[in-house]
Amino acid sequence: MPEPIIAIVGRPNVGKSTLFNRISRSRDALVDNRPGVTRDRIHASVLYEGVRFTLVDTGGYDDLGQDPLLGQVRRQVDRAMQEADRVILVVDGRQGVLPGDAEMAQTLRRSRKPFFVAVNKIDGPEHEHLSNEFFGLGVEQVHPVSAAHGYGVRALMEAVTADWPSEETPPQEQQEGGPIRVAVLGKPNVGKSSFINRILGAERLVVSDLPGTTRDAVDTPFSFKGRDYVLIDTAGIRRKARVKEKIEKFSVIKALKRLEQCHVAVLMLDAFEGVAEQDARICGYALEKGRGLVLVINKWDLVKGDRSKQADLKRTLDRELSFVSFAPRIQVSALTGERVMKVFREIDLVYSQFASSFSTGAVNAALQEVAGQHPPPRIGHGRVRLFYATQVGSRPPAFVVFANRPDKITPAYERFLLNGMRERLGLEKTPIRLFFRRK
Repeated sequence: MPEPIIAIVGRPNVGKSTLFNRISRSRDALVDNRPGVTRDRIHASVLYEGVRFTLVDTGGYDDLGQDPLLGQVRRQVDRAMQEADRVILVVDGRQGVLPGDAEMAQTLRRSRKPFFVAVNKIDGPEHEHLSNEFFGLGVEQVHPVSAAHGYGVRALMEAVTADWPSEETPPQEQQEGGPIRVAVLGKPNVGKSSFINRILGAERLVVSDLPGTTRDAVDTPFSFKGRDYVLIDTAGIRRKARVKEKIEKFSVIKALKRLEQCHVAVLMLDAFEGVAEQDARICGYALEKGRGLVLVINKWDLVKGDRSKQADLKRTLDRELSFVSFAPRIQVSALTGERVMKVFREIDLVYSQFASSFSTGAVNAALQEVAGQHPPPRIGHGRVRLFYATQVGSRPPAFVVFANRPDKITPAYERFLLNGMRERLGLEKTPIRLFFRRK
């Protein structure tokens, strides 16, 4: 099942990012932190006291007055709220209720999405009376908190996640069957919509040279060589520091939601501009969510005759995206159509491994072979012992390894086991998950 999404919203400078950091990095929260994954701070996959969810920070919702963007921002907030499962509205307890707070609360009520008012900058019980004014927003309960010091944050999160199940075992993926869902991701203006239009052979999606044309994700059913797919075009994701319009900040929530709903993510790269830091961030998004990944290098027609440019691009890919070295690469030109349809060969190959299942005997044989090459590390006078392993999910393949001291397995040894099992089980082109449990 996809992780539920909690969005943090509010006016500028009320403490949204501070609360985001408090929830995602507190002692009670475990944030996924796989080595080599570059991540944009706008979101985090969080396990908070047994409940897993995706936490999303957003740009400040300004009281824009006569600014013509106000209507667009409100519409985007409406849509972002529909994509999130729960919303935390952060307000400033020291400033009291301001027009922007009331506007946001009204927007949230229209969305009919559960939302919780966090009255920030309440440093202790003696200041809780400052939160009473916010009942005027038309809510039955307000939550006085101090994002900076942690006061009230646990009570807030208990309320937000009250009816969500605790995670006691590794999550089982959704059932097999149905079309392969493919999310097309990438920076703005990399050619995502042009790529899908070329596949469909018709101008089904809006294409423009203006970055940010695609605001919402669009699902397009499609069949090719007897197989069914759903292509998902998404808003371009760019670095938070470079996103000037709040519209784009809210649209990231939609892109993350779509990524969780796909099986294979197609990351489009610009062959002429090369690999940017944000391309690594997008790969990090896909890897965090355990999605299959295909790297599609678009605009190949611009560098096709330049061997030096091609060599530089390959070196940059190898260096910047080494943590997704399992992902196949293919060069295409959405403009001319060159090799565009060959992308489906890679998608099919990734999906076949992504959805693989293995008997416990095959999994154990792979584990013993890998561990036999390099035994687990010593702990004092003893050694970590790996007893057996079994598959607990697919899409992506997930395995549990039972050991006497799972807490002593180092990240380096975990990577060694993961890469070894991927090779021996024929899963070289898909992410896999390893969980460790005490026998």
